[in-house]
Amino acid sequence: MSRSASINQDDLRNHNLSVVLSTLLHSPTPLSRAQLAKETGLTKATLSLLAEILLSNNVLEQLTPQQDGQAGRNGRPSTPLTFKPRAWAGLGMQINTDGYGCVVVDVAGNTLAYQWVDQVMEHTDPDDIFAKLDEIVHRIERMLEQQHIHIAGAALALPGLVSDGNKLIIANNLGWTNLELTKYDVVNRLHAIADNEANFAAIAQVPSYAYQGSGNRSSLTHQSSFLYISTDVGVGGAVVRGGTVVPGDHGFAGELGHVSVDMNGPRCRCGRRGCLEMYAGRRELVKMAGLAEGDEAAKSEYVSALYQLWRAGNTKAVLAIDQALSAMASVAADAINIFDVDTIVLGGFWSVFEEDLPLRLKLRIAPQILARYAMDIKVLSCCDIEHPALYGAAAFGLRNLIDHPVSFMNM
Repeated sequence: MSRSASINQDDLRNHNLSVVLSTLLHSPTPLSRAQLAKETGLTKATLSLLAEILLSNNVLEQLTPQQDGQAGRNGRPSTPLTFKPRAWAGLGMQINTDGYGCVVVDVAGNTLAYQWVDQVMEHTDPDDIFAKLDEIVHRIERMLEQQHIHIAGAALALPGLVSDGNKLIIANNLGWTNLELTKYDVVNRLHAIADNEANFAAIAQVPSYAYQGSGNRSSLTHQSSFLYISTDVGVGGAVVRGGTVVPGDHGFAGELGHVSVDMNGPRCRCGRRGCLEMYAGRRELVKMAGLAEGDEAAKSEYVSALYQLWRAGNTKAVLAIDQALSAMASVAADAINIFDVDTIVLGGFWSVFEEDLPLRLKLRIAPQILARYAMDIKVLSCCDIEHPALYGAAAFGLRNLIDHPVSFMNM
């Protein structure tokens, strides 16, 4: 066989395996070989061969045979296939303004390992933080190896601009600039892909992006388009089209926190005036509510106090939240007018405000939309997981198994 023919055969097999895995991933229930053949359009013979490859490589497992209703009571029982737990997993890492950590999630949706270290990260030494993160990941890697669990891929979420070449350009709220991430062993060893935390948090909202049971189930599907707004000390964002993050030409798309809402407003750390972050970022809101000042205001412990003051009608807290809502509505309306999406997913500390804030935000956004008579704007809260960017990074790593299964299979 010629080299080109061999490559084409590998490509075809990879495509077919990926189609099978994606179909199972998006199915609410396990599927039999016959059902998979019907759903994918593959022949039963081809599907049977692919199923055996996935079974022998511990990607799938067979469940107890069940009577197929379509075959009648005397029909041959069908054997459902589903993802095998504790065999293949993605590893997510995150360094954020409130700490750092790691999570491992398998393709069946189980969290196999999780560790998060709470720490105010401003003015920290990146070499020190990466060394501590590496210690955590090393311990987890050893545990996975002992249990014969394979890592399909890894990713690292960071609160700043990250280039395609794994270089952190700037993370204002960490005080880090121009970091070559490949110099850190934890990145090199795992071939980890780094990206902005908002992009990974957006991935965590996409139902069944790479593992079962994941995602935001409130009206989103695996093919949904939406604008994700990440709220922390800083404010970030991501545009999702058809279930995939749109990174932009240089990977910097979605920096909503540095859209100016007042050219004469307070100076932001980025150098501009009146950035959204200066009105809707956690640190600034805590300051405006009179809860804390300086670096102390960056601590996440003040979020609950801010919420309680707002609910109690405290004048400073109410005014701070009201101003933040107006600023966020203005930026969100601009983004909707530019990107033509009708759904916003609100993440980060704003999700503490439950149903109140999404509804209030929607009411302020809707009148500012040019196509307001043709679009039904939806504002959803982030899926209920702590540190969604961490889980999104794990999903991104695990997606390698779904998209490039041949590279992991013994055939």
